[in-house]
Amino acid sequence: MSQLPDRLPTIVGQPHPIVQPAEVELYGERRVAYVQSMENPNQSVAIDARLLQPPAVYQPRDLTPQPLIDPLAQRLLAGGVGGGALAAGVGYGFGQAVGALAAGGPVLLLAILAALVTAGRGGSRQGDTYNITNNNRLWGKTTNNL
Repeated sequence: MSQLPDRLPTIVGQPHPIVQPAEVELYGERRVAYVQSMENPNQSVAIDARLLQPPAVYQPRDLTPQPLIDPLAQRLLAGGVGGGALAAGVGYGFGQAVGALAAGGPVLLLAILAALVTAGRGGSRQGDTYNITNNNRLWGKTTNNL
């Protein structure tokens, strides 16, 4: 009588391990790859294909043309130039307005004084007429007679 049980015990609730199918290697079958010999580059040497590493897979390059300057940098630069032009225009206009106000002060003062002087004379007055005789001679000698 054998000491071994007829069937293996199973544990309820646990699944059986899933066995993944593996590649079957047949006896005598050998995959060969030919590579360049290290000693003589004109000869090829047969090696087992499983020893070769798979070729590296490269991602395709993006060949779309790229701008010379970053678009964000272009926007920032344009904003800076536009802001500078705006500031220059506002500064120029403000300077013109202040200059006009500054020049208007003395002119306004002179206009007020002229109005006061003419009002103090009694309104409009007829001016006096003077006849002046101007005699010019040689070497720049000038005589004025009233």
